[in-house]
Formats: sequence, C-alpha cells, structure tokens
Amino acid sequence: MRWRDWLDNWGMTKLKINAGFAEMEFAPTKQDRHAAWQLYVELLTRIATQPLDPDHGDEKTVLNSVYNLFPLTRAVLKDSGVDCMEFAKIAIVVLNQVVRPFTAEWHGRSLHGDLQEEGAREEFRVALAALQADLRIYTQMLAEMAGVEKDLIGLAP
Repeated sequence: MRWRDWLDNWGMTKLKINAGFAEMEFAPTKQDRHAAWQLYVELLTRIATQPLDPDHGDEKTVLNSVYNLFPLTRAVLKDSGVDCMEFAKIAIVVLNQVVRPFTAEWHGRSLHGDLQEEGAREEFRVALAALQADLRIYTQMLAEMAGVEKDLIGLAP
C-alpha cells in the first residue's frame, strides 16, 4: 500500500505531504510498531483524545498536556532510532501540521491572559474539540501501525 492510500483510508488527506513521499510504499517495521505503540498509549491516556466535560478541567492544563506531545514524540523518535521511519513520517507531519498550529495560537493567547476570559475559554474548547477529532484518527492510525485492535480502544472516528 502507498502512503497516499493509507492516508486516504483514514481521511487524513488534509495533511500536506510531498508527492514523492505520498507514492512511497507504506511498510511499517517491528520498530515502527513499537514506536507507534508507545505514542498510542500516551495519546490514548491524555486529554488530547479524551472528552473534556464542559464544566470541568482547566484550559491551561489541557494546553500543557497537548504541548507535551512534542517532547513525548521526540523521545519516542530518538529512542526508536532510524529503524522506525514509517512512524517518523506520520509523527512529524502530525506534530507540525496538526498539533503545532493549535499550540502556537493558544500558547500566545494564554500568555496574553485570554484563557482567563469566558469567551476565549469557550473558543479554546471548540478548537480543542477539532484537534481531538484529528488526534483520535491519528491514535487509530497508530493502533493500526502497532497492530492493536482499533475497535477495542473506545475512540470514535
């Protein structure tokens, strides 16, 4: 299967990827599966993929949890080494194209005190819900790469 086909299967066609990359064969190795499992566990157990009750939670804490996906992913990439290139291809693209725009916007707004205002908090939660939808799909993609039964993880697409 080509990368383009794999991304199409998951509805992740909005990711901007190099045409040459899209035509490459998608062939995860044992190391890719291990790396995917590590990040899958992190994502599945974070607010990044779990519902946030409108009456509970703290936006700044949520923002920090989402931001922490960067050092977590970097650690998995470094620990897994060069033998997990299929995992690296999707992990880096998702960090830079899905997570980074959210964290960049809301980090700046947080520094200006926006998360102290009710309207901005509501706006944050709407943006978070959109991010969570993408990260749930990404988590399911990691489950597939890791060889985990995705129907058992409790995430709706």
